[in-house]
Amino acid sequence: MAEVLLRSSKFRIERRRYPAPPGAVTRDIVVHPGAVLVLPLLTDDEIIMIHNYRYAVEQELIELPAGTIDPGETPAACAARELEEETGYRAGHLEPVMEFYTSPGITDERMYCYAARDLLRTTQKLAEGERIRTEIVPLSRAIDWIRTGRIRDGKTIALLLRYELERRSRG
Repeated sequence: MAEVLLRSSKFRIERRRYPAPPGAVTRDIVVHPGAVLVLPLLTDDEIIMIHNYRYAVEQELIELPAGTIDPGETPAACAARELEEETGYRAGHLEPVMEFYTSPGITDERMYCYAARDLLRTTQKLAEGERIRTEIVPLSRAIDWIRTGRIRDGKTIALLLRYELERRSRG
């Protein structure tokens, strides 16, 4: 049985007891519905990145589009929605790339990652308070920005490096 410590619009925090010999342990867990991350590919070598002001760290970060899965929404539907909202592009094709846990020491949040291809320009549909601008970037520059520390968003680093590894293994 879990005790709910906090409910928010995106997650809740629960205090849970788990069996752990010789007795039990208590952990506070952020229970999250899951999220998506999208790699928008204009070509195999050119991507769309966003400059996103993040209130939690009080600065603009260079990221890939991402967002929280709404109740009843599939990860793929969320990826399509977030891509268009944040970049103003609609995907003709979404391909799953990988999944991972964002921070399993404190949350059950699972990140579903997609590559988006056959992009069609529409318009951004930013939520209230979002401060996002887009930039078309060569993939090699984005990889260099990881190396130099210009990209500091962990989920973005994970997907860009995974995509680059797969691209190199294909030759």
